[in-house]
Amino acid sequence: MTTDLKSERKNMDRPMPNLFFRFMKLLFWLRDLLLPREKILREVKFKPGSIVLDFGCGTGSYTVVAEQMVGPGGKVYAVDINPLAVESTKKVAMKRGLSNIETICSDCATGLKDESVDVALLYDTLHTLSEPQAVLQELHHILKPQGVLSVNDHHLKQEQIISRVTKRGLFKLSKKAKYTYTFAKV
Repeated sequence: MTTDLKSERKNMDRPMPNLFFRFMKLLFWLRDLLLPREKILREVKFKPGSIVLDFGCGTGSYTVVAEQMVGPGGKVYAVDINPLAVESTKKVAMKRGLSNIETICSDCATGLKDESVDVALLYDTLHTLSEPQAVLQELHHILKPQGVLSVNDHHLKQEQIISRVTKRGLFKLSKKAKYTYTFAKV
């Protein structure tokens, strides 16, 4: 199932051109061979049955692995601004018979209920957002009180990641691991 949500923000982000997305998809396939996404997601420590949101899902690399980690009792929402990314993730899920992945096409709003998500993934996306605080506000709303935000962005330095995520006091850093930063909802 795919949901298409349009944001009313002034400086809406734009999806990358389709040709660039297809090239990125090839690069990510090679990247995933060299550094499997499981290695990164192990740092999150999903519980079976967790509800996960993969914001900026791209090609679905993290979405599929997260789905395997939460198991059949869990759910993974895959959100991306690019309709091609959403379609690609949906096709991978269908091809693999993964029925607990739901895709959402949006630049910010997820349409999910407040406090309905256990873990939000913001991987390799923070640096691309024109209005990161709007996205962080949305993630704060949908995360459960004990929910966590996991961030990985190799385009930003540690100080930049921590500063952007904690700027408005919505999140506080709770753990720095090898690949990810884990933030607790404040």
